[in-house]
Amino acid sequence: MTRQAGTAPLGTVMRLKRVIDPAGVSVICALDHGMTSPTFLEPLADIAGRTGEVVAGGANVIMMSKGMIRIAEPAFSPTTSLALLLSASANPEGAEPEVVQIGEVEEAARLGADAVVLFTALGGHTESAMIRTLAGVGRECATLGMPLIAEAEFPTTYAAVEELTQQYGFEYLRRNVRLCAELGADIVKTNWPGDQDAFAQLVDAAAGIPVVLAGGSRLEDRELLTRMELATAAGGIGCSVGRNIFMHRSPRAITQALSRVIRERWTAHKALAELEEAVLQEDAGKAGAADGLPRERAL
Repeated sequence: MTRQAGTAPLGTVMRLKRVIDPAGVSVICALDHGMTSPTFLEPLADIAGRTGEVVAGGANVIMMSKGMIRIAEPAFSPTTSLALLLSASANPEGAEPEVVQIGEVEEAARLGADAVVLFTALGGHTESAMIRTLAGVGRECATLGMPLIAEAEFPTTYAAVEELTQQYGFEYLRRNVRLCAELGADIVKTNWPGDQDAFAQLVDAAAGIPVVLAGGSRLEDRELLTRMELATAAGGIGCSVGRNIFMHRSPRAITQALSRVIRERWTAHKALAELEEAVLQEDAGKAGAADGLPRERAL
């Protein structure tokens, strides 16, 4: 369930029609990890290539920085939405990186974005500043008619979600989800809390604001698709996945598998079977292309 059109600025309503597609879901690929990762992630070197692959796979929203959209724009389709990341992580190698706002909502509007994204980390000595930043971005979004995707996640996303849940607890996520909804988020992105019932409680905490599930650290395909199936059944409207897409053997095929589960309500088992077949076909195609090259180039 989303907020009614009459309660949001017209610009927000119009943009959300693209961010949340006609099926009522959002398949988001996050290609913004150059702003948050403690190390450079090699697959992002070809940002235009990765963008083209996920668009072909069915992603309708791409999270990206203002620098990389200049390079990747040709790979966007006419219906692909840009969600511009407004934050970066200072000292990302630490247990609790500091979130720094590095962009403005007005910039996002000039770049043609349909949404802005703000990572929201609570706890520690930076919490009061984080809340002020979130509230300020929320006010600016309301003024300019720009949807806000607030990432209500654990302070670092570069550890296994099981470890983070044990360290911070379920109530950390629930408080974060609710705070983001209270301060103006139009979509809340959050971590997997461990099971379907707990995720349903996070959806309830958002009080009708749409919730999408973060992909988090690298997972086996079966586990990723199963979590998305369970999250969708619990009331989530989609996903926001980065490393589990762009570091995959086939970014296009895993994006398509996520789309099958979220848009078409396939089971994880059925989507996994199609994914494995698609990867085999891609591998065969690459091998055939290599065999067709002159010998000195194929070696």
